[in-house]
Amino acid sequence: MSEWFTLAQKYVVQYGLNILAAIVIFIVGKWAARLVANLIERLAQTARFDATLAKFLKDLAYFGLLTFVIIAALNQLGIQTASLVAIIGAAGLAIGLALQGSLANFAAGVVLIILKPFKVGDAVEVAGVIGTVQEIRIFNTVLHHADNRRIIVPNAKITSESITNFSANDQRRVDLVFGISYTDNIGTAKDTLMKVIRSHPKVLQDPAPVVAVSELGESSVNLVCRPWVRPADYWTVYFDIVELGKLELEKNGISIPFPQRHLHVYQHQA
Repeated sequence: MSEWFTLAQKYVVQYGLNILAAIVIFIVGKWAARLVANLIERLAQTARFDATLAKFLKDLAYFGLLTFVIIAALNQLGIQTASLVAIIGAAGLAIGLALQGSLANFAAGVVLIILKPFKVGDAVEVAGVIGTVQEIRIFNTVLHHADNRRIIVPNAKITSESITNFSANDQRRVDLVFGISYTDNIGTAKDTLMKVIRSHPKVLQDPAPVVAVSELGESSVNLVCRPWVRPADYWTVYFDIVELGKLELEKNGISIPFPQRHLHVYQHQA
């Protein structure tokens, strides 16, 4: 019995300190990892990062540091951790290869959140899709289409193509074209369209709107009509000017022609 007691005492003395040191390493390391993670989150918030990105960076830092703490604690117990590190590395590589598309979307999401080419509520065209930004996520961006469709676009697709932000500036120009007959008075047509533009309550007077001859077409003299508006008023002004412009032109005796072909038939006698 004394031999067993002596052997147990020997193991306690030999490994007890290592076990105690491993426990201390784990507890202190876990506390330090959480402290550093919280510090990273506060720095991200100070830098005005998106809340989702700040939380992700916090979690990434915490679990990364906690992994090193666990490895250090196991090493203190005398467990060979080289093979464990190799397994973790191989698993990380395999996961990275399997999720390379998702990782690309994640990286693109970080870029969008940091650089902010658009924000929630902006009207944009991204990856060939037009809509209002509802939500910017880490892996994708949610758009709301004018016909009430919900469109989810992968972030990698957004950053790999051009981005058009219709709401970035305070003013936006509406481009319209009205065709009049070659026999109509150009001055009267221009004055009529300018009156329609200036009388619309949502059209800005500065920059000044423009009405000018842009083209002598096959069937008409084409006039460009270019008022400036607030981005939110674009489609209201667009539809109103198209309708009111036609009505006022017709009221003032200006016709809007359409393509025509005159066919002349010649009969040849034998």
